Amino acid sequence: MQTTLSDQARRLPRATEAESVLRACVHCGFCNATCPTYQLRHDERDGPRGRIYLIKQVLEGHAATIETQRHLDRCLGCRTCESTCPSGVNYHALLDIGREVVDAQVMRPLRQRLFRRALRAVLVRPRLFGMLATVGSSVRRVLPATLAAKLPRRRITAGARPEPRHARRMILPEGCVQPSLSPNTNAAAARVLDRLGITTAAVPDTGCCGAIDYHLDAQAAGLVRARRAIDAWWPAIASGAEAVVITASGCGAFVREYAHLLRDDPAYADKARAVVEHVRDLVEVLRDAPLETLARAGDAPRVAVHDPCSLRHAQKLGGQVATVLSRVGVPLAPVTAPPHCCGSAGTYSIMQPQLSRELRDRALESLEQSAPDVVATANIGCQVHLDGAGRTPVRHWIELVDEVLSR
Repeated sequence: MQTTLSDQARRLPRATEAESVLRACVHCGFCNATCPTYQLRHDERDGPRGRIYLIKQVLEGHAATIETQRHLDRCLGCRTCESTCPSGVNYHALLDIGREVVDAQVMRPLRQRLFRRALRAVLVRPRLFGMLATVGSSVRRVLPATLAAKLPRRRITAGARPEPRHARRMILPEGCVQPSLSPNTNAAAARVLDRLGITTAAVPDTGCCGAIDYHLDAQAAGLVRARRAIDAWWPAIASGAEAVVITASGCGAFVREYAHLLRDDPAYADKARAVVEHVRDLVEVLRDAPLETLARAGDAPRVAVHDPCSLRHAQKLGGQVATVLSRVGVPLAPVTAPPHCCGSAGTYSIMQPQLSRELRDRALESLEQSAPDVVATANIGCQVHLDGAGRTPVRHWIELVDEVLSR
């Protein structure tokens, strides 16, 4: 579409990128047909095309308003629209630019600002979050329902991790909330990779990948965390680690952006590109592995596979989890209509609880059509959010693979 950035907008660090994305959009509206929030609200401003227009107006010199901010906040960042768009519009990049510009113009109410800072202070600190999660689980019955739903319904202990014994090495970052909410995920991944002749190394003090800060009005802080993660992983990469294996697809989607987000940083641009070249979602590693050579026995539960948006749309790995599960003998419950975004979307389920619950219930209706025993997903946020409905149990898919191979 025709775009004329204001003089002020042209001074933005990502002005050229924003203008390029805006010009690529032909406002056809195909994106609205698959946008989860548009399907719920049928408001043009709650669809990608409308949000693009809102950002365009601000970048052309119109004042941002609370309404502008509200409609940008309602975007899940699921990137379904990017998979639908015939013009290849890089919507998520424009959304990041637009949110930063709008948040600089429109001050949020004090309560919102404090709440967002509290989330950033707690979620990115694994020890603090783990302590609070433990306390919360012990007093679950007296917690508000929305908060209690964010705590795991059951706690599966991590179990033992294999000792280092293979020449092949891969890094297995712990993440920030996953060790507390699903401690068995990375332990199961380590055991399965060990059976494939791969030693996994957990890098201490990595912390959050930066996604939480970046998507909560603190993009500069998010990039600081990204640099910290690069510094933590770099020695292992430099010494021959094959890959940085990420078990939370939401984190993987953000880490894959490092090269782009740090491309103008002379100290980190080259390292960021090297890290991105090493990043693998766990399903990519198992997809290329000789799974059929691994011994397995016993029955497995019928599984409905939930592909998180960060896996399907951001990383283009849709359907890969189902393939891996099938190859190790897990019976799959058919999902005839792949669900829209489940509504988790990082901190979205906390910031937009009503929309998030509506999307969660729609996703579960689709996933439960064939009455599966369990739903398997690839992202900790989706896992906790879907499981919080108290319906079909939801687990990370690697735990199911580990159990099948351990019988």
